[in-house]
Amino acid sequence: MSSAMFLFFLLLGSSLMAATTFAGNFYNDFDITWGSPRAKILNRGQLLTLSLDKVSGSGFQSKREYLFGRIDMQLKLVAGDSAGTVTAYYLSSQGATHDEIDFEFLGNVSGQPYILHTNVFAQGKGGREQQFYLWFDPTRNFHTYSIVWNPQRIIFLVDNIPIREFRNAEKLGVPYPKSQPMRIYSSLWNAEEWATRGGLVKTDWTKAPFTAYYRNFNANACTWSSSTSSSTCSSSSKFGSALMENSWQTQELDAMSRRRLRWVQKNYMIYNYCSDFKRFPQGLPPECRPSRFL
Repeated sequence: MSSAMFLFFLLLGSSLMAATTFAGNFYNDFDITWGSPRAKILNRGQLLTLSLDKVSGSGFQSKREYLFGRIDMQLKLVAGDSAGTVTAYYLSSQGATHDEIDFEFLGNVSGQPYILHTNVFAQGKGGREQQFYLWFDPTRNFHTYSIVWNPQRIIFLVDNIPIREFRNAEKLGVPYPKSQPMRIYSSLWNAEEWATRGGLVKTDWTKAPFTAYYRNFNANACTWSSSTSSSTCSSSSKFGSALMENSWQTQELDAMSRRRLRWVQKNYMIYNYCSDFKRFPQGLPPECRPSRFL
């Protein structure tokens, strides 16, 4: 398949996903946790905004905890000169041995692309970074960023296009997030000491306030009850692609999704810890083995 044709299918997937309807309400599903009044819920709960100025950033978290599922959120990122800012959107448990699944959007000077940073923590250990450019401007329109998390794998998706798969490699001695319920978090904060070109480009506060926008949250997931130490799961899906033919509990990538994954990683991945031999001179982490050995 030619690059032009493949890009057509990628963009087609994006447009189909953008047209999907969601049912979440930010008043019902989330709490503003810090930075008020820079964090606001608007339009009767259909829109949430986070802002950053020189005084403070802002953030929110889900009212519920989840243990496996599919989480979708549409974001429109800080426009213009966003150097030094980070918009984080992730799942996390608490404590020194916490689990975490990360999307982080690293801002840049006007006209330069955002860097999408992904990571997976298990039992307090991260260091599993993959970074990407995006094939669109994430500040012009809303796009959907999704996490599929089940006992076998974690799949990161952008507009329903898989960009990363992290498989359970416990048989190789690699911890995997599977027993700690996690909340959804998001924050917009100042990370000028490291975020843009390793901290070389600082935040331009004359451009503040910086604002990110959220809408159309959906959780097709197992909701955890701390009072009963049990979860209640939903297996229905709102998504009509081949990727979702199976329930998220056993979901894996079909042939087309794997081609999309390879295409994105070939053309848009800018860092992969599984290729960083300088960082791991004694050998790459065991989960970096070819998938057939996992």
